[in-house]
Amino acid sequence: MEDAPLLWLPQDFYGSFPSPRLALLDPDGLLAAGGNLHPDTLLQAYSQGIFPWYSGDQPILWWSPNPRCVLSPDKFHISRSFRRTLNQQPFDIRYNTAFRDVMLACAEPRTNQEGTWITDDMLAAYCRLHTLGHAHSVECWHHGELVGGIYGIQLGDVFFGESMFSRKKDASKVAMHYICQQLQPALIDAQVYSPHLESLGAELIDREHFMRLLNSYIK
Repeated sequence: MEDAPLLWLPQDFYGSFPSPRLALLDPDGLLAAGGNLHPDTLLQAYSQGIFPWYSGDQPILWWSPNPRCVLSPDKFHISRSFRRTLNQQPFDIRYNTAFRDVMLACAEPRTNQEGTWITDDMLAAYCRLHTLGHAHSVECWHHGELVGGIYGIQLGDVFFGESMFSRKKDASKVAMHYICQQLQPALIDAQVYSPHLESLGAELIDREHFMRLLNSYIK
């Protein structure tokens, strides 16, 4: 069965997105292109299990992959070595004190990665969501220096994790642990699988299951 043609959204798009069930199989989860990064558009997308992900030379691309990578806070895995890190309490953990700085750190080039998907437009859009109270950051500080963190969107009982970074060992893990233990969402959307996320306890679930969870946890 062939995929339907990619859906294009007008620049002044406003309203509900197409059903994630219409997303392409190849590339996995690509649902639509175009549209805008207005706060209402982004919040509507996340509430439907859709997120933007694109590079600077592309139009805005909207995704809803199948399967979906998620983390249940009660399944967060604490290894023996990470337990030692937690016991040592090496970081000053702060919430929503340096959102833009966390995004900029996440946008820095990484090994075997060309460029970044956190474009200037994405930075501006998510900082606006932060100002409106929908986007949040958890930060790890060491001797007054920002050394790790995570940022994402919170809707209802779901935290949609966007990106994380570490400049010191275990810093992003400590930030994720804080989300699980202190913010305590019912579900963390990790979006796309990686071995690192799996090591933290993340798992892949069917998109239909994920959508049912969203409908239950976002009210």
